[in-house]
Amino acid sequence: MSAGWWKKAVFYEIYVRSFADSNGDGIGDLDGITAHLDYLNDGTPESLGVDALWLSPINPSPLRDFGYDVSDYCGIHPELGDFASFDRLLAEAHRRNIRVVLDLVPNHTSDQHPWFLESRSSRRNHRRDWYIWADGEFGHPPNNWLSTFGGSAWQYDEPTRAFYLHSFLPEQPDLNYRNPEVVAAMHDVLRFWLLRGVDGFRVDVISYLMKDAALRDNPPRDPANPGAGLVPAFSQDLPEVHEVVRGLRRVLDDFVDRMMVGEVWPRDQRSLADYLRPNECHLAFNFRFLMCRYDAASFRAAIEETETLLDDGAWPTYTLSNHDFARHISRYAEGAATEARARMLAVLMTTVRGTPFLYYGEEIGMHNVEIPSGRRRDPAGRDSCRTPMQWSEARSGGFTTAAATPWLPLGDCAAANVERERHDPHSMLSLYRRLIRLRRDNPALLEGTLRVGADAPADCLVLIRESASHRMAVALNFAGERRRITAIGPGVIALSSDPDRNIGAIGETLELSANEGVVLKLV
Repeated sequence: MSAGWWKKAVFYEIYVRSFADSNGDGIGDLDGITAHLDYLNDGTPESLGVDALWLSPINPSPLRDFGYDVSDYCGIHPELGDFASFDRLLAEAHRRNIRVVLDLVPNHTSDQHPWFLESRSSRRNHRRDWYIWADGEFGHPPNNWLSTFGGSAWQYDEPTRAFYLHSFLPEQPDLNYRNPEVVAAMHDVLRFWLLRGVDGFRVDVISYLMKDAALRDNPPRDPANPGAGLVPAFSQDLPEVHEVVRGLRRVLDDFVDRMMVGEVWPRDQRSLADYLRPNECHLAFNFRFLMCRYDAASFRAAIEETETLLDDGAWPTYTLSNHDFARHISRYAEGAATEARARMLAVLMTTVRGTPFLYYGEEIGMHNVEIPSGRRRDPAGRDSCRTPMQWSEARSGGFTTAAATPWLPLGDCAAANVERERHDPHSMLSLYRRLIRLRRDNPALLEGTLRVGADAPADCLVLIRESASHRMAVALNFAGERRRITAIGPGVIALSSDPDRNIGAIGETLELSANEGVVLKLV
């Protein structure tokens, strides 16, 4: 892959602390990832076949928000490794043609970052204006803004008798991007890692980077219903944020083949496209699938909305699971149909127009794990989707040594693990491997147009993908019963999510089993 490689890539998110432990301390690390790169892509059909890794934050951090509270943007947390281990990972990944994208957290730092320690030390400190400080009135916060994690977004700080803004935890003070010194410092952070060879960044909450200069109150979502919350009109997704994004892009454009994907939470989904203008993000996360019910109408609406919004050359992305949301196999669990549902959605994820972002473990069917109260680590209760990778049935799941205690409890390693699935042609892992290669080998799936078929039953979804030389159809049955789809062939079934499906030619009609997804090469 070359320029624009991110359009054709399959990305794989690794929550670093949970992927593989190389030194027996129970915590995943960079050397653990390096040891499993052949599993991710060794160039053969026996590997998963992904093209790029997105690593959760690897910087030093007090871990109040497990890396999303950075205390040194240009360092590596010692529990995860050092620069020697990072350079090994990067070199070995690149040798396998795997790109590496880092998680950049520019909206806020840890309250232990040296910048903030200086900022809070005195109202006259030269870094005071690097953060957003304000005087309240009569001991009350300066406005009504709310933290994403609940409560006021303002924390009173006794040493200088003022409030500072934190869009997340109080230990995560927001930087002030109206200060050009902050902008320059963050540009230097990007250059530090780009010069080291990283292929790009996933930019955390990029739409939060600019706040209203007057700190005006956010309006109520429904004036007649105080419980409906506030519209973040003045605390996120401001028009001025786009100049900050353009500045980040200018830094990236000084390097060859680098990219950024923004975590965008727009107030209105229609503004997602604004972050994908030619001089802004290369990609922006589209979270519509995370909000879908398990039914054809919901997914159809998400796809059609995205295609309509991004009709000016902007490239879509899709994801079903990540480190902030319950794993989709657990969200859509339905007794004996649970795995079939997840297999069908794997077909959808890898054949819809756009760049898929997979979450570690989804390719083997890892579920959310119930975490005992004494083992919970995350302040927002997201531990259940961040548990260690299940490599085998061995004690500690092959994630760490048998004598070590994993930092979070393991799931059911007997039910889902790499060792068992990699040699089973009918396993979830084998399905993902075939899907990724099918996508890569078919121009219609990789970069073709998309049209939603109009004649499918209401509980089915048909996607028509076309390039100059290839035509493919994807038929998806969300029903718990068999469905017949007409006027779809003739063609040849290239792949099915149902292990019992007979692969071969079809005529004008296709019979789908319950919760089945089928990919066809059309004649």
